[in-house]
Amino acid sequence: MDHPLATVDASDPLERAPGPHAGRTLVVVNPVAGRADTDRVLRLLAGAFAARRARFDMVETGGPGDAVRFAQEAAEQGYRAVVAAGGDGTVGEVITGLAGTGVPLGIIPKGTGNQVAFNLGIPRSMEAAVDVVVNGVPTPMDLGQVVGGRYFAVAAGTGWDAAVVALATRELKDRWGFGAYLYAALKVAANPPTARYTIVADGERLEVEAAVVLAANMGFIVSNPPALNMRIAPGGSHRDGKLDVCIFAPRSFTHATSMFWRLHTKRHAGDDRMLYLQARDVSIESDPPVFTETDGELLGETPLRVRCVPGGIDVLVPR
Repeated sequence: MDHPLATVDASDPLERAPGPHAGRTLVVVNPVAGRADTDRVLRLLAGAFAARRARFDMVETGGPGDAVRFAQEAAEQGYRAVVAAGGDGTVGEVITGLAGTGVPLGIIPKGTGNQVAFNLGIPRSMEAAVDVVVNGVPTPMDLGQVVGGRYFAVAAGTGWDAAVVALATRELKDRWGFGAYLYAALKVAANPPTARYTIVADGERLEVEAAVVLAANMGFIVSNPPALNMRIAPGGSHRDGKLDVCIFAPRSFTHATSMFWRLHTKRHAGDDRMLYLQARDVSIESDPPVFTETDGELLGETPLRVRCVPGGIDVLVPR
């Protein structure tokens, strides 16, 4: 659906080369993300863009892969930016469609977790997020990529992490919001699954018994309430050209909760069941095979190989 509005100022730094949609912003809306009424969200978005005299079009996704396709087509048609209005899964699909095109990403967080928006300092308020899309600064951001597949912004995870994603179904998220993840995490933590992992990080091989192996591109894992936010790796950054490999091997439910508290209080050292590496290229195998995920979307099972793409996309962030 199209909503052509007033003309963008010609001095807009994101004004792109001539094309059928030059100067316009495409907003990709995931209607099932979060628990807000979609019609109301569309009205609010239209009003927020109109108030800023910004030209835009909106499209709604109907299923997996739509946001990738919409973003690819938008880049070819000369849009100034493409906005993901949804959760982290929608952001990941738009990133996959835009990576390497030079077209900036905008984010309007309306999902359950909104991890990417939090790490980038993008506000949860729709009005404020639209203001960032219209007036923000395009800034390079590293990406992770599943080799031969999709890109991700926050992390690729295996084991316990992916089991939580599998348990936090759409039905539970619609009913409980972020509580679905808390429920799933507690259920998995009651009996932490373990596997024998073989990890190769930039050619260095490590074998370890663990419950979780993450390749993180961003520093924080967000919770609701925010008071329980966790820094997943010491010094983790989406601008350092590397992935943080986080290996967690809790012995029990009590030890698992202790790990959560350490991550929340940023005390990463001092526990021999919490290991950290940095690498550009990471492969993860396990015995037995375990679930894998990226940015809250299930991928399949191990093995998993990921790499860092330094400065892989420009993202619109607050000035």
